[in-house]
Amino acid sequence: MRPSQKNLILDAAVRVTERDGITGLTLESAAEEAGVTKGGLMYHFRTRDELLVAIQKHLTRRWEELLEAELGKPLEEATVRESVTAYTRVGAQDTASKADLAFMVESAASPELAAIWDAHITRWAPVPTTAEPYDIDLLVARLAADGLWLLEATSSSPVPESVKAALRKRLAELTEGRTTDGE
Repeated sequence: MRPSQKNLILDAAVRVTERDGITGLTLESAAEEAGVTKGGLMYHFRTRDELLVAIQKHLTRRWEELLEAELGKPLEEATVRESVTAYTRVGAQDTASKADLAFMVESAASPELAAIWDAHITRWAPVPTTAEPYDIDLLVARLAADGLWLLEATSSSPVPESVKAALRKRLAELTEGRTTDGE
């Protein structure tokens, strides 16, 4: 099946963002990267804001696909522990993207972009409503995976693979309800 023109444009806009940052993303730069005219792009996205919202949805769909593959079943059939475990596993992999980071930062100033990302996160790794140790362990695992992801997205000094492996092991212990001493 041939990819839709809309998805080709969104993928091109993500590449522009990866290369030039979100400030370098214009309707013109996205059209040029996609190999379409500006008018052809504007058939799908009339304004830069419409393009930004579509890109945020496009990026979160990619995360959804990764998370669903990790989970191995529909999210609706999963427990919170299972969804947070999938979230931490995917987040602790080498999935850091400059485009994801740029859109997360942009979300801080755009309620419309923030709402898209917040809905995604709330589905997969909700903030606990209790201070029970089990819930806190899931939150700590989520925050650690987010922190590793952010470090990988922003640092030119990669975390050694042995350290990442140890962190992934500890995250699994937290999400599975185990402690480091086997309790």
